[in-house]
Amino acid sequence: DIELEYVDALELNGQTYMAFFPVVEEDEDPDAEDLGLVILKSVMENGEEMLSTLDSEEELEKVYDLFMEQLMEEEENS
Repeated sequence: DIELEYVDALELNGQTYMAFFPVVEEDEDPDAEDLGLVILKSVMENGEEMLSTLDSEEELEKVYDLFMEQLMEEEENS
């Protein structure tokens, strides 16, 4: 189990994607290799909203690039 911190969301082609960063505990190494942006998509399953992994590497790359652009714009505007 990992704990995630919500970063942002975006919509692309009618699909909602959400970005998270893993929460790092004080006693953990903040430079651990497995830390990075986690992207999940919102899907409806049996009438409930669930988070799911993306279907393909291409989808992941496209959405990751969009999130990075959005984060860079937010940093420039702050």
